[in-house]
Amino acid sequence: MNDLKKGHDFLNKMGRISITKPDKGDFEDIFPLLKQLWENKPLNGKKLKEVFLRGLESVNQEYFIVKLNGGIIGFASLTIKNNLWQEGNLAHIDELIVDQQFRKRGVGTKLLEQIIATAKERECKRIELDSAFHRKEAHAFYKIKGFENRAFLFSKKIV
Repeated sequence: MNDLKKGHDFLNKMGRISITKPDKGDFEDIFPLLKQLWENKPLNGKKLKEVFLRGLESVNQEYFIVKLNGGIIGFASLTIKNNLWQEGNLAHIDELIVDQQFRKRGVGTKLLEQIIATAKERECKRIELDSAFHRKEAHAFYKIKGFENRAFLFSKKIV
């Protein structure tokens, strides 16, 4: 059975998957997902929680969690910005992570569908994301979902 078929069977059997917006109390369950996303980066939980709480209050950010049987197995954040190039709003996926034991089961697809629907509701003209070079499986996932590699990302640390 291929991964796609397994994923749909998993979602059909479980039936208790839901995608909602998190609240302040969900950070403790989101933090382990962020550790999976940034495996080689030491994370400061206190600072990340402060950023998370600011995002909850922001009109330009949207957070989503995927719950299965009451536990959080996925997280995504979306930033909406006014953009001259797009002559309107541009959506940027800042984070998208599914717990490693639930990957390739359709969870990421459902989460991405919610993000895209939200971007449409927010009248975005385009949705973008960046992904580290080593995330080959994520790159393949995004290409399958219709994303194209149209630019380089340049980054500089400001001290």
